[in-house]
Amino acid sequence: MKNTRVIIVGAGPAGAACAWKLKQNQVDFILLDKEVFPRVKPCAGWITPQVLKELELNPAEYPGGITHFDRFKISIKNLHFTLRTNQYAIRRVELDNWLVQRVGANLINHAARTIVQSNKRYIVDDEYSADFIVGAGGTHCPVERTFFNDQPSTSRSSLIVAMEEEFPYDHSDHTCYLWFLQNGLPGYAWYVPKANSIVNVGVGGIETGLKDSKDTLVRHWALLVGKLERMGLVAGHQYKPIGHSYFRRGKNTELRRDNAFIVGDAAGLATVDMGEGIGPAVLSGMRAAESILNNSVYSVESIVKYSFPSILGLR
Repeated sequence: MKNTRVIIVGAGPAGAACAWKLKQNQVDFILLDKEVFPRVKPCAGWITPQVLKELELNPAEYPGGITHFDRFKISIKNLHFTLRTNQYAIRRVELDNWLVQRVGANLINHAARTIVQSNKRYIVDDEYSADFIVGAGGTHCPVERTFFNDQPSTSRSSLIVAMEEEFPYDHSDHTCYLWFLQNGLPGYAWYVPKANSIVNVGVGGIETGLKDSKDTLVRHWALLVGKLERMGLVAGHQYKPIGHSYFRRGKNTELRRDNAFIVGDAAGLATVDMGEGIGPAVLSGMRAAESILNNSVYSVESIVKYSFPSILGLR
């Protein structure tokens, strides 16, 4: 059995950020993920200047594609306007790989299945043992399922369902479009042009809102595809969208029990208004690492719940 100080389950932005902080402080850890990196991960990829600073990621030196937006075109029902902003977009397949490359040999390709606590240590599949365990495995994280499933940490009212696709496309319009509350959608649709002729498009909304109105995300996907064709943003593409779900930020819940932590989507930290998850994931991963390093309280209270203040340049 491999013994270490910290086991991190999940090597997405939350887990990789936690691992990086531990590595900077010479703490022994292993980072487990069932996927082999680089892995495909469709995502709008919004990332704020604050998160770039926290990650010490200089856009000019970043080896992947990164796009800067100084304005968004926004539609809220029938209201249309341009909003000045200072935001970036990345590709998750590139960012996630860049983050785990900084971790190095501590990354192990392994799908965590059974986790038990014994004699104040956490044992994963009878193969890995640690004093601390951090659950960064997303919505269906095994750490959350094992140690936190008896609390109302999430609810159907906060579940976001989404369909999206990221694909090569020689786009001529480099503007990011956001369409809120269109055609009864309890959420928004997006068109995000990225570096190196990549486009990400998608729709997302609150599950209960769709069900209450007897609506479907599939219908809104079809409406988005039609809009993209009419506007000339994407034409002639054969779509193959991917569906996924995750929880937006709810009431504060217990995110640490003994020496078990949950971070990122495992803790349901996506922003309330935009469902943006990269920032909360990175910051919560770092907060968990700091708690381990300093023997301090683990709190996500300093992580903002809303995206729009950042979009408006208020933070």
